[in-house]
Amino acid sequence: MADKIDLPVQLVQPDGRRVHCPEYAAVVSDVGPEELRHLYEDMVVARRIDTEATALQRQGQLGIWASLLGQEAAQVGSVRALDPEDYIFLSYREHAVAYCRGVDPAVMTRMWRGCAHSGWDPEAVNMTNPELVVGAHGLHATGYAMGVQFDGAEIATVVYFGDGAISEGDLSEALGFASSFNAPVVFFCENNQRAISEPVELQSPTPIVSRPAGYGMPAVQVDGNDVLAVLAVTRQAARRAREGGGPSFVEAITYRMGAHTTADDPTRYRTEAELELWKARDPIDRIRRLLEREGLFDDALDDRVQAHADEVAARVRSGTLETPDPEPDDLFAHVYATDHPLINEERAAYRAYLNTLDADTLDADTQNVPEEALS
Repeated sequence: MADKIDLPVQLVQPDGRRVHCPEYAAVVSDVGPEELRHLYEDMVVARRIDTEATALQRQGQLGIWASLLGQEAAQVGSVRALDPEDYIFLSYREHAVAYCRGVDPAVMTRMWRGCAHSGWDPEAVNMTNPELVVGAHGLHATGYAMGVQFDGAEIATVVYFGDGAISEGDLSEALGFASSFNAPVVFFCENNQRAISEPVELQSPTPIVSRPAGYGMPAVQVDGNDVLAVLAVTRQAARRAREGGGPSFVEAITYRMGAHTTADDPTRYRTEAELELWKARDPIDRIRRLLEREGLFDDALDDRVQAHADEVAARVRSGTLETPDPEPDDLFAHVYATDHPLINEERAAYRAYLNTLDADTLDADTQNVPEEALS
């Protein structure tokens, strides 16, 4: 990975034309027509998941949802660069990463519906559940990377975060530890231009990509709406980690075209002109134009991809609506791996409290707790 570059790495322009960039083009030279189609399909499906979940929230079926609209290339390109053994630490917006990693779309909304603390088994896909504490998982990822390095495993650990996380102390500490211990971790920053309502320039007067140099860490800035460029840059960073080269930092320049979450109103802090500027750089339109230029796009592909996207969206919807509400006792489950007297005491106290409420508001199972369960 180059120590410094003046412009973001780019392999495909917004109009679909390829960019002459021998260094990074060579990294993705194996990506042929079928692979390009698959990248396009991943991005279309990811957007469809996002629009379906947003609709579910508006219909009162989810408490909140964090949209990925506009960031599909940054997520699909980076996750498709990884090996199955590599371990991923998510922020809260990486729904495309989860989909590409093999997470069942039916479980993606459980946490957002308020029915579970998490959605999937991390061990099944080598990826954590979403992290809502901004920047905290940078330390988790670095610690994990240090641990697997001590164990002798040759894998990369990747941590996703937004530009807002660079203002958190946890992430600064993570960068320091990773550099000091040469940890095999890739810090992947999705710079979507806003930390909720604050523009990135307010947090970082200098480019984010310049910060890792202070930790002695190589960094690269990439056009985050160019899925091929993101794939190339992340492949290079992950390979460096696996081969003992230590940590690296990727800043993917992208844009959040939707709201920060469904509780947000972006019209209060950004202009329509700004949004239109970035819509012209839409990552899905870009790869579609590339496919069209190279004679790889036709109606059959379009129909197949749209049908697949609709199938996945239906899975998201049915999984959401069919998720059962948790029992009150579930609040105390999985706090400790084994039985614990304090948890038992708190569980009993909470049951006693529930039994003082109006019986009509309680589930029958809550009121008929076996006596032995209180011991």
